[in-house]
Parts: sequence; C-alpha cells; structure tokens
Amino acid sequence: MTVMGTDSVTGSPLFAPGLPEQAPQQALTSVAVLGLGYVGLPTSIGLAEQGMRVIGVDVSERRLQDVSEGSVDLADPERERLRSAVELGGLTLTSDPGALQAADAVVICVPTPVDENFAPDLRFIRGACNTVVEQARRDQVIVLTSTTYVGTTRELLIQPLAERGLRAGCEVFVAFSPERIDPGNRRFTQEDTPRVVGGATSECARSAAAIVGGVAARVHVVSSPETAEMTKLYENTFRAVNIAFANEMAGASRSYGLDPVEITRAAATKPYGFMAFQPGPGVGGHCIPCDPHYLLEGLRGRRGYAPVTERAMKSIAMRPTAVVCRALEVLAEQGVRAGEARVLVVGAAYKPGVRDVREAPAVRIMRELAHDGVAVSYHDPLVRSLEADENLALLSVPRPHPADYDLALLVTLHHGQDYAWLDDFDHVLDCTYETPLGRKRALI
Repeated sequence: MTVMGTDSVTGSPLFAPGLPEQAPQQALTSVAVLGLGYVGLPTSIGLAEQGMRVIGVDVSERRLQDVSEGSVDLADPERERLRSAVELGGLTLTSDPGALQAADAVVICVPTPVDENFAPDLRFIRGACNTVVEQARRDQVIVLTSTTYVGTTRELLIQPLAERGLRAGCEVFVAFSPERIDPGNRRFTQEDTPRVVGGATSECARSAAAIVGGVAARVHVVSSPETAEMTKLYENTFRAVNIAFANEMAGASRSYGLDPVEITRAAATKPYGFMAFQPGPGVGGHCIPCDPHYLLEGLRGRRGYAPVTERAMKSIAMRPTAVVCRALEVLAEQGVRAGEARVLVVGAAYKPGVRDVREAPAVRIMRELAHDGVAVSYHDPLVRSLEADENLALLSVPRPHPADYDLALLVTLHHGQDYAWLDDFDHVLDCTYETPLGRKRALI
C-alpha cells in the first residue's frame, strides 16, 4: 500500500517517500485505542468515522462511563460526533486488556507526564506497552503515539515483541507516530494536521500510515521510530524555548515602558526570519511543560547537553512565581500588604476553550498567593471547582463584584465569554496581554 492519506487542499493521494509499492499485508477493519484521554478519544472518533470498528480501552471505569455518557471535555461538534460513534456501534468501550487481541491494529495513547522534580514519569507508557506486548498477536499493527524519549518504541515494543517471537516487519508491524492534537484549537483540527510516521521497517511504516492516514490531512514518513520520536520532541521544545523568549522580551519591553504586544505584532510583519510567540502567565497542560524534559533526560544518559533548552525550561517553571511577585508589587503600589490583600484570579484552565487544569499556571499562582497570605478567589465559567493543594479547595465565583477585590489577575480568558465586568476593577494585572480592561492595567 502506498497511499498515505489525501491532501487536505486538492484531495489527491499522497505517497510515502522511499517506500516501494507493495500490496497491503492485510485489510485493516478494526482498531483498539489504548487510552481514551485528550488524544485517544478524538483518535477513536476519527477512526470510527472512517468505517473502522474501534475498541476503546481504558483502565479507568469512570473515564469509560464519562465517554459513554458524553460528559467529557469536547466542543459541541465533537461531542455530537462521539455520540454518533457510540450509538451507531462504531466505538465500543471496555477496560478489558484482552480486547486488544481482537483488533487488527492497536494505537497507544497514554499520558507521559513529569514528576514534581520534572523527571519523566514512565509508569503509564511502560504499563501500556507491557500490556500491548502481552496481548499482541501475529499480523497486528502497533502504533505508539505518546510523546516520549528517543528509543522508547524500540525499547518498550520492538525488542519485547521480538522476545515473544513477534519480529517487527515480519510477524507484527510496529511504528511511532506522534500525536498532534491541540485541545480547543478550532483552526487546526486533527483531520487538518499532517502526521509523521517512523516504522521499524518500511512495511511497518506503510501499515501504520494506513491507520493514521485515516485521521490526518497527510502522512510524512521518516526513516525510523527514533526519527519520529525526536521530531515530536523538537516540535514542542521549539515552542517552549520561544515562549520563554517571548516572556523575556515582554519584561524587557516593560522596562522601557513599551507595549510587548504592539512590538510583537510589528515584528511579525517581517515575512521571513521571525515567528510570533505571545508572552503569558506560564504554560500548562500535557505538552510544553513536560515534553522537553523527555529530551533533556535522554540527553543526560548520553552525556549530551542542551543549554538553551535547560535555561528555557527553568524560565518556564519560574513564570508563575514571577506573576505572583508582580502581583504583590502591584498591590504594594496601592498600599495593600499581602496579608490583607484580596485577589481574584480570572481563568483557571491552562488555555482558553478547555476545562483542563493540568499543570495550569493559574493553579500554581493561586497556591503561591495563598501561601503569601493573600485571600484568593477565582472565576472560570468552564472550571467550576478545583483543589490548588490539600489546604486550598475553591469554587468558581460566578459573578465577581469588583468592590470585593484589590486586584483582578487575568490568566486565561475563554473565547465567547463576557468579561466586560472587568472594566469596573480599579486594578488589573493582565497576564494574557490581550485586554485593555480595568481602570488601571498592569503587565508582567
């Protein structure tokens, strides 16, 4: 099989470079997706809409129930697509790992977080790969999509499978194809975004491309799983480094009394050699705060060194603390001490349009403000409650009254929401750099 997908503009077939034309190993009609989180669930929906029989497998019974009921963090159109996939039988749900054996292909979509010391937490990916190896059968296609360190596919899948007598490219077909799903992004959906595939052999790449090509604009085939793994780390480390730099330039601009956003927009008029990144309160979620640490950890094992990335990740980790320091400075300018201050944090989710608070800078900001003695409240129409730590559980304030607070600290503004009430606040610290609301606006 040489067709890897279709061009999103012309609809013409795309071919994997360097792969000889061969007949497909088998007709793929069923796929098991292991892990139904922010990657696995949209992947399952997309595959079901391509006519595949999809088996969604997750260890969490609660997650399976939420998926079945549609009470998951998806936009309304995607929620309707999920309902159709479940009701029409294209997507079935189970917690039984034995169900993997029934599928022609297995797609692994599990989290790859970091721990409190920013070291990669490999429990989920090791557990998932062990399960897949145990359940694997001859002629299956196995595709790992989770962002991870270079060498994972070979170490956790290809080699253990070979020890079972299932050689990649012969008895089974193994590849790495990093996910490129951006939750809440309506402009670049899964179906509009190209995918990279690196197989253990050319036939492995071809078989994997036949799967991911059904839910991607096109497929770009690279020479190995390690190349595909490094590609993903490069993508997200690029973003991390440039976000850290944008934050640095925002601080430099403020030192001169200049507007960082105006400067960024002006620089972006240059049609070459510049890419605009926006400053902000920090980064959260599943990618930017985590993925570069998988690169750094792997390099340490090889005595490699990436000083720019190291410095950028330290800067990103400290950004919420910088926000807190600036907030206390703004309060002090009003003559309000931390122990007497009342601060409303606007936006708890890690980015606009989602309910996800994983690694959210707002949570750390609230926790640090509370530690400094500030009375903290928050408003987020998508996040009704949260626990910043064991001593700080909060409910979103539905209708904040400006008189109740000394400062509104803007972290995440959701699209389509009315924030005009912020105009009545005397003091606003705008960490989004996006709104002129408030009678007196400060920046980081």
